[in-house]
Amino acid sequence: MLRRLHPEQPESFAFTPENQAWAEKQIAKFPAGREPSAIIPLLWRAQEQEGWLTRPAIEHVADVLGLARIRALEVATFYFMFQLAPVGSLAHVQVCGTTSCMICGAEDLVAVCRERIAKRPHELSPDGRFSWEEVECLGACANAPMAQIGKDYYEDLTAERLAGILDALAAGEVPAPGPQAGRYAAEPAGGPTTLTAHVEGRPEGNASVALARQIGDTVRRIDGTEVPLRAPWTDAGGRPRPVLTRGETQSPEGATKGNV
Repeated sequence: MLRRLHPEQPESFAFTPENQAWAEKQIAKFPAGREPSAIIPLLWRAQEQEGWLTRPAIEHVADVLGLARIRALEVATFYFMFQLAPVGSLAHVQVCGTTSCMICGAEDLVAVCRERIAKRPHELSPDGRFSWEEVECLGACANAPMAQIGKDYYEDLTAERLAGILDALAAGEVPAPGPQAGRYAAEPAGGPTTLTAHVEGRPEGNASVALARQIGDTVRRIDGTEVPLRAPWTDAGGRPRPVLTRGETQSPEGATKGNV
């Protein structure tokens, strides 16, 4: 499929201060001269911040990494995870349409999107708050059919449940992600058949659902303030840790010395 940049583009792009700090930590993962290796996480962060990947954002990331702009454009247009056109300001719905989901009712979910959002994928709803597309396998086949909305999965969906989720989002709510038909995770529909001792006293939601509720960023634009910035691959001063060769140790102060 030929992918082009949207004809209408903003004038400029800049990371928020928090996202800029995050980007610098990602670049620090790579040795000098290999900074362009951070291009995918930086493009993804730019998209998370703005909702879609604009030309100014692509060019900004290229400039930050010392990369020819055409190289960044090649990456952005190759990977379908990058949205090259505006998406809904509130939520972008990605309906899985691959085998398991198709068999279990994905076409009904697509019909809801066509009726409630827009007739064609990648088009905005009349109020500009929603958009949708059909995507390839999202890896939740045991919970088919499912859709990704924002950053989280909504699984075991029916047409009625998806419509209810869209109504809730439009009303300013964020429905809890995860299985929507009473399952805890991906156990059989009739209930767990193994590890049953762990059922009693378990948390209200599985780990993914619990994290989504804790951070509260399911459909929120990432601005870098959601979670503390951690960069364990750097030292306390924010510098990349030195690569130690055999026979060397690092003192608590960070100085490298040879073993005797």
